[in-house]
Amino acid sequence: VFFSVLIGDPKETEEALNEAAGFLRNGLFKRLQIHTVPTLHFHFDRTTERAAEMNSLISRANAMRAVDEVAGEEPND
Repeated sequence: VFFSVLIGDPKETEEALNEAAGFLRNGLFKRLQIHTVPTLHFHFDRTTERAAEMNSLISRANAMRAVDEVAGEEPND
């Protein structure tokens, strides 16, 4: 199961979720009433961090392009 956090340490959260995986699995078993419930493994999803990094790179590239255009240089394509 991939997860993200708004605040706090993702590593600590991942450890806590994996420690509680058995309890959570048992709760799913009782609620879903199915024969087999898969084992739960939790992993921190870095998609939000990567998206922020990409947005920053795009913003910097756009700013550099604007400066080049003001200086009269043609942007590199």
